[in-house]
Amino acid sequence: MDDPKDNYRVYMQYAQEMLDTADENFSNQRYRSACNRAYYGMFYAASALLFSKGQSYGKHSAVLAAFRKDFIKTGEFDKKWSDDYRLVMESRHAADYVLYEYLEMDDAVEMIAKAKEFVEEVKKWLQKRELL
Repeated sequence: MDDPKDNYRVYMQYAQEMLDTADENFSNQRYRSACNRAYYGMFYAASALLFSKGQSYGKHSAVLAAFRKDFIKTGEFDKKWSDDYRLVMESRHAADYVLYEYLEMDDAVEMIAKAKEFVEEVKKWLQKRELL
């Protein structure tokens, strides 16, 4: 990939793929998996943002911390997006690691909606800067 924009496209393609999979899991009543995939949609979109600052992280908490530092505290994004990211990240953690954490249909609906809104907001931000 010679064009740096390719990285943004790939991150956002992965984000959309995760959202599509979240919808499929939801349709199959796999709410835990739907929450997991919704989070990863946000993770890839946030990774695209951080790439615009020359940053890349593999650790989930590091992505959130960097997003807060470089996009929330600077006013580029409203705090709502950080709060939504944290909430969906926590649901993913519960889905993956807490045996008796039951994520119901309503939980999945909320997490998927928040993830879709976040990914769309990131997409607009990238397009405004002609990175996509």
